[in-house]
Amino acid sequence: MANPAKPELLIVDDDPAITDTLGYVLGGDFDVRTAESRDHAKALLRQMDAPPQLALIDLGLPPRPHRPDEGFQLIAELIAAAPAMKIIVLSGQNDEANARHARTLGAIDFVAKPADPARLKALLLQALSVTAAETGVSVSGLLGNSPPMQKLREQIAQFSDAPFPVLIEGESGSGKELVAQALHKQSRRAGKPFLALNCAAISPTLVEPTLFGYAKGAFTGAVTARAGYFEDAVDSTLFLDEIGELPLELQAKLLRVLENGEFQRVGETQSRVSNARVVAATNRDMRSEIRHGRFRADLYHRLSVFTIGMPSLRDLGGDKILLLDHYRQFYATQIGARPFELDADARRLWSDYAFPGNVRELRNIVIRLCTKYSDTRITPALLQTELDRESLAPDVSGMPTPADDGVLLDSARRQLEADPDFRLDDVLKRWERGFIEAALALTNGNLSQAAKRLGVHRTTLYSRMQTRDDAGGNKGEDK
Repeated sequence: MANPAKPELLIVDDDPAITDTLGYVLGGDFDVRTAESRDHAKALLRQMDAPPQLALIDLGLPPRPHRPDEGFQLIAELIAAAPAMKIIVLSGQNDEANARHARTLGAIDFVAKPADPARLKALLLQALSVTAAETGVSVSGLLGNSPPMQKLREQIAQFSDAPFPVLIEGESGSGKELVAQALHKQSRRAGKPFLALNCAAISPTLVEPTLFGYAKGAFTGAVTARAGYFEDAVDSTLFLDEIGELPLELQAKLLRVLENGEFQRVGETQSRVSNARVVAATNRDMRSEIRHGRFRADLYHRLSVFTIGMPSLRDLGGDKILLLDHYRQFYATQIGARPFELDADARRLWSDYAFPGNVRELRNIVIRLCTKYSDTRITPALLQTELDRESLAPDVSGMPTPADDGVLLDSARRQLEADPDFRLDDVLKRWERGFIEAALALTNGNLSQAAKRLGVHRTTLYSRMQTRDDAGGNKGEDK
């Protein structure tokens, strides 16, 4: 049983010597849970009453311990299930590119093996203090003066008091739950508790009793009857995060509640009625989920009476600087340090960076900078060590025309200045990989059609895909 006096720490590593040693060394300060693989960690998480506040994650996990893929995927899944969790990567794969990508996904820091236990303990305690500072405080809110943020606030004001469902669509880390909370706070339901369920954080077998409640004896362990979220959210707002994770068999039951308010507790035949206002969120392409039979079209249309598209941070222009200034003041105050400054060139690099992890990534970068460079004027050379190098490359979403050569040259110059380890071959390979994957996605993996899209011969595409697969890519199928 967990010790309520200690913060919970999840350690995921396939080496029992490491988990045993860290469990022993850190056990005095943390309630340590250990797992040896991504699946084991997810199963352990579902057995816990609440997600742990902290996690130490190895990147090289079974079944491919010599690659970082499983570790990267676990970080993304843990952040989706518990956005407030603070994750530190502890890895023998001491590759700076891996470190940057792990931080982009949501990890707050990267520590190479072998790690000093005292340093690990200090990092974990510091992460815990940041969590405590954030608890009950909106450290970002819906800040920003850009047109997308102004439109977002207008939509919230317009939709907040309506009784109909709202679907919030946006990338991971963009702040979808903040929008859900704003919809609740600006409505007549504000005096009632805001209830939230993360569909990615709970076992599929528990989703139905959690949402709808259950009768005594409905299943093993149901020793008493219990109400579910739809009953508890009377006259209030129920936020269903990661709605795309909802099992298909439950989607029909959710549709019924949305249509007429009726539902049944598990193990009962009596119908009950809920007037909860449902707000859902997803980072998935729901139209693609519908096409692939993973989400019901009728449920999607019922959930999306109102739809709010969360803007990505890369589209918010000067708001990146506004958020930078807000966060650095907040976290410097919390840790008792003087805030850092960015010099003019570093601020330009910050403004040009795409922030693939959105506001969550920005916040974690600021936390690290506050910790490492208190009262320091930061140069581009220092800043670029905290950024994901792939995102420093010029945006290829719209390739420059000859008339745009000046823009391209300026972007290339800034990248060369910011990245002393720049490799042209690496950038070109990333561009090629991105276009190949995009073409395959657009053509559902059809090589012939993808080759036509790319303007290359099918054999040329296949040859380049083989090279990509040797680096860990996925093959398409000719259909």
